Amino acid sequence: MHETAHLPRFCVKGDGGEVMAMVTAGAIGDPPPAQYTGCHGHGEELFCYGPDSEETLFAPEAAAAAIQTGASSEGQEEESSSEGRDCHFHAGVEFVFLPNALDMCTDMQKALPRTRHCLEPGETEGGLSASATACEKIDRSYDKPIRIGTLFVMLITSSIAVFGPILLVRFAHVHPGGYIFTVLKQFGTGVIISTSLVHLLTHAELMFKNPCLGPLRFEATTTAIVMAGAFLTFLLQYSSFRLTDARSKTVLSKSDSQHAESINGDTSVKSSQSPASTAVHNHRMPKLDDPLSVLILEAGIIFHSAIIGVTLVVAGDSFYRILVVVIIFHQMFEGLALGVRISYLTTTTMLKKLLMASAFALITPLGMAIGLGVLDTFNGKDRSTIIAIGTLDAFSAGILLWTGFVQMWSFDWLYGDLRDAGAVQTGLGMFALISGMVAMSVLGKWA
Repeated sequence: MHETAHLPRFCVKGDGGEVMAMVTAGAIGDPPPAQYTGCHGHGEELFCYGPDSEETLFAPEAAAAAIQTGASSEGQEEESSSEGRDCHFHAGVEFVFLPNALDMCTDMQKALPRTRHCLEPGETEGGLSASATACEKIDRSYDKPIRIGTLFVMLITSSIAVFGPILLVRFAHVHPGGYIFTVLKQFGTGVIISTSLVHLLTHAELMFKNPCLGPLRFEATTTAIVMAGAFLTFLLQYSSFRLTDARSKTVLSKSDSQHAESINGDTSVKSSQSPASTAVHNHRMPKLDDPLSVLILEAGIIFHSAIIGVTLVVAGDSFYRILVVVIIFHQMFEGLALGVRISYLTTTTMLKKLLMASAFALITPLGMAIGLGVLDTFNGKDRSTIIAIGTLDAFSAGILLWTGFVQMWSFDWLYGDLRDAGAVQTGLGMFALISGMVAMSVLGKWA
């Protein structure tokens, strides 16, 4: 004996009107019929036939959205869709979202193994749709003098943040392994992690869900680009390490030959390992603070810093002042994170360190200058602009995810100074790491 349940179900008629049916499901978990045919009236009531030829009562309903459901029979999947609707699966399971009908949606999902997620023509995954008029450029009156002034403010604050740690090590002789730099370094790590996830990944997803872009045929576009950025970063570093090791092995081979000859010529020399062998062993240990790693970190930061400069300038006046304050702190935190890593480079000349820091200090003001140049023609809702910004944000997120998680966070705590650090230094480092994540995540509310 089976339990029965009566479930409300919404269907869309051919004219776009909506009706509600009280469907009787057989055994619990069995889906109701996928479609109804042979609809006819009895007085003021509407009845339709299901696949079992039984009549089902329908009643008009003024709900805001419609659900279409799918059913399977003996392993065969049957899809039904209304004209002009894009219905598809999510990860093998069709998903439904009902605005203003969440309770009913929950009941339906419990009873139905598959519910289809449908998009109206021009509708995106976020449930938004856009008309051609809504995506056209909006002519605004911009306060250009204040934008020019904030360009120089951005240059000064970014420079202080990125050059500060480098100059402290060079002229104030602050030890990079001390408490001060542990706090700065871990705060910077938290900033990079938060930037990659809360800022870049989230912003890229919003770009690709923009109704002016239209529905994506490949819904994992954002995360696929992020994965590509992370993989290319890994590939670049792996190739570099392999080439370096190959050169080191050549040096080792020559040095070992000379070392063996010296031992044969002098029996008093006792050594089980040559100096070159020891050097190569040390080189193969995990190492973060090499120029290539820091350059990759800087590349990920610079890509989206240029975008920040452009999009900051073209923001409307009503929101500009708040956004400027947020972006200033954003760039200061990132500059601090980058400056600390640059200051740790022991084999890089001071001139190269200053050039690396200058690239970061100049990139956001340069983006702002570009924004000022296109201020009267820039359309942030243009399809090509949305794709370009979304792609760069997602790619930068992949770079910073790899750098932040693998080279900064895991290296410092599993292989670096904090692996065997004392309780005080470990506590300060952990507090700074969390503080960097929280501080940058809070800024994500506005930028």
